[in-house]
Amino acid sequence: MVKIATWNVNSIKARLANACAWLDTARPDIVLLQELKCQAADFPALEFKALGYQAAVVGQKSYNGVAILARDPITDVVERLPGDEADPQARYVEATIAGLRVASIYLPNGNPVDSEKFPYKLQWMARLRQHARALLASELPVILGGDYNVAPTNDDVYDPAAWAADALCRPESRAAFRRLTHLGLTDAFRAYDERAGQYSYWDYQAGRWQRDEGLRIDHLLLSPQAADRLSLAGIDRTLRGRDKASDHTPVWCELT
Repeated sequence: MVKIATWNVNSIKARLANACAWLDTARPDIVLLQELKCQAADFPALEFKALGYQAAVVGQKSYNGVAILARDPITDVVERLPGDEADPQARYVEATIAGLRVASIYLPNGNPVDSEKFPYKLQWMARLRQHARALLASELPVILGGDYNVAPTNDDVYDPAAWAADALCRPESRAAFRRLTHLGLTDAFRAYDERAGQYSYWDYQAGRWQRDEGLRIDHLLLSPQAADRLSLAGIDRTLRGRDKASDHTPVWCELT
C-alpha cells in the first residue's frame, strides 16, 4: 500500500511543528506540499530527513513554493511546468517515486478576475493540460496533486451564489478543470465520497472553520493506471483545528 497526501501548508516555517507531528502520526509515503513561502535553501529538509523523508523542493522567497517528500528515492525531478520558460513563479515540481510519476501543483489563484492574474491562471491550466496529456501518453501511474484553486462544482463550496464571480468558482476555471479531468484523470476523493459539503480549505476570517464554511480546492488527480490501484481516499480535517493551523488541510489517497 502507498499513501499519498497533498497539503497547502501556507508557510512551511510557520507550520513545521504541525507538519512533523502529522507525518509522525499519518505516516504518508509521499507528500505533496504547496505554498512553502521560502527558498529551497531555507526549506527544513533536515527535520523531514529525521522522520525518514527525502525532499525535492522548488522554492521562492516569500511566495509560492512546492515540494515533494518521500520515503523512497526521488528521481527524474522536473522543476518547472513546461510551456513557458519565462514564468518565474515556483508552482510545479514533478518526480518519479517507487514507479509512480507524481507532481506537486500550486495553481494560480486568479483573483482579482479583472486583472492579469485571471488570464495567467487560465493559461497556466492550459499548459498543465498539455503536459498532462504527455504524461498520460507514457502510460505510467501518474498522480497530479495539489492546491488547484478550483472548486469544481457547487457541491464543493459552502455558498455557491456568494462565490460565483470568484476565480476559484468562475465558469472559465471550472471548464478548464473539466478539460483536464476529461483527459482521463480520476478525482481520487470523489471516487470515494460524493457528498456535498466536503472541504479542504477554510478562510481564517469570519469564523469560517468554526462554521464549516469551506471549499474543496485541493485535489489528487490520478491517471487510469493509478486509478486502477486506488483503494481509499479522504480529507484529514484534524490539522485545520490545531493551533497555528494552515487554512488548508491534507487530502490523501491510498494505492495498492
